[in-house]
Parts: sequence; C-alpha cells; structure tokens
Amino acid sequence: MNLSTRIICLILLVSALIFFAFQVSVKSQSIRSQNIVTAEAERITGDNFRYSGQTPNGVKIFAVHKPTRQMISAIDTGFRDLINIAGKHGYNRRTNYSDYTVYIAAPDRTKSAAGNYSPDIAIGAAQYKGTEYDQGGYIYAAGIVIAFNPCAFVIAEHQQNFQRVSDVVRYEGEHLVLYYNDRNLFQQTADHSKGGGHPILK
Repeated sequence: MNLSTRIICLILLVSALIFFAFQVSVKSQSIRSQNIVTAEAERITGDNFRYSGQTPNGVKIFAVHKPTRQMISAIDTGFRDLINIAGKHGYNRRTNYSDYTVYIAAPDRTKSAAGNYSPDIAIGAAQYKGTEYDQGGYIYAAGIVIAFNPCAFVIAEHQQNFQRVSDVVRYEGEHLVLYYNDRNLFQQTADHSKGGGHPILK
C-alpha cells in the first residue's frame, strides 16, 4: 500500500469516525429531549408511561397501557386527516407521521356532564378560569399539546368511539402544524379561552 493510498484510507477512517460520533450525539440528544417531554407528560397527567412503541405509519407512542389495535389505527387515521388538510393549505413543515409523539394517558373521567362517553384529562383551569370550560378550578381536556420539539401531545385512552380519537389527534396536531407553518394563525387559535375551536383548518 503506497503513501497516497494510506492517506486516503486514513481520511476515510477519520470521516467514518466523525460521522459515527455525530450520529451518536444526535441520538443521545434526541433521547434526552424525549425524556424531558415524557417527564412533562407525567407531571401533567400523574401517570407513568410504561409502554412505548409506534404506529404502522411511524407515530411514536407512549402509553399507560399497551394500546389496542383500534386505538393505534385511530391515531394513524387522525394523522392522515391532519396531513391531508395541511397539504391543502400548502403547509409542508412537520407533516410526516414520524414527526409526532402521542402520549396515551389514563382518563380522569369517561363521561361528560351531559352523560356522553368522553374520556378526558383534568388540568388546572389557568387561563380558562371563569369560562364555560371551568369545572371549579380545573378543566377537562380531550388533548393537550405538551411540546413543539419534538411535536408531542397527550390524549386519553379510549375503549370505544375511536372516531373521537382520530378527531382529537387531528385537532391537537393542527396546533403543531400551525406553529411550524403559520405562526400568526397559530397565535390566534392557540388559546380556546378567547373563543374558537376545531377544526381550525377546513
């Protein structure tokens, strides 16, 4: 092996080592970010998300219990609808299934005040205090956005009415799509205490 060949091999070896180190660093950073988001989801819900996996289309899932086939399918359907409507508006940022993480929490209630099946999560009323959503210092939410990078939100576990799961996934996803594609509309629609609701994108 002559000198020039040795130099080329050395350059290739150094390049490979640099690339490997970069990949390890990126993966490590991604894991740290996910751990921070998981801690926030657990703080909000009071749950431990022991199950982790992904949907057939690549959405990352963390859940209190292993999700049913119907739950997983409904999540992918919700993202399909979100991605389709985002495309109609010309949005192309954060429009891949793999961009998203969904946390499936234990519901704090399974029926609304009207007696309808409505698995929801209880959170402090905050800016919703005194509005129609206020249930005495807290509100019941179908879904809660908890992070923008990675894009993540929490929904409640369902045993039936999986169309509602798809709707909640699409609606929470709207906030995240708007954050990356239309910041003005995001600001106008982020806080439902000022009025408005879903769907935002039609």
